[in-house]
Amino acid sequence: MGVRIRQADEADREQVVRLLDEAFHDDPVSSWVFPDETHRRAVHGKFLGVFVDVTLAEGRIDVLEDGTAVALWLPVPAGEPTEEDPTPALMRATADPDNERTELVGQLTGAIHPYDRAHEYLLLIGVSPERQGEGIGSALMAEVLERCDRDGVPAYLEASSARSRRLYERLGFTFTGTTVDLPDGPAMWPMWREPQAG
Repeated sequence: MGVRIRQADEADREQVVRLLDEAFHDDPVSSWVFPDETHRRAVHGKFLGVFVDVTLAEGRIDVLEDGTAVALWLPVPAGEPTEEDPTPALMRATADPDNERTELVGQLTGAIHPYDRAHEYLLLIGVSPERQGEGIGSALMAEVLERCDRDGVPAYLEASSARSRRLYERLGFTFTGTTVDLPDGPAMWPMWREPQAG
């Protein structure tokens, strides 16, 4: 599938947040973090905005030119971090200070993140609800995965639904074997992709 992709910058922040908010509104993890839909509608964008800000500062955001899909990638170096990641606490402080789940989801995913090898981390990928299922998410990921293959770099992500897990498996990702189990909530599937030979 031929798609036109551009790299987002600070001027695209609100568009990217809005798209992610729509794409993840009914996601199992977002629904667990913010169980009340009215409250989710009010604070979900602030929560996702933290991911966008971190990626604008440290990674790369790819957007389809028509604005219907976005992917947030972070390069992760090898080696355990020497300091605690401030992002989970920032997510809580920014979005919903009285909701410990806003911080817990980041702590739990961070605790199992692999640091033994440098890799590209697909933090989030979102597709407009009306365009989901058309293959544009896979097309959006293709450029980075091709570069990973060319450069011999693995990739990593956490699938937040069984449906997305199946999609990522088709792209060469495999489940690492240990789920992230949100208390009284859904599971997430950490997935690793070795670079593929051409």
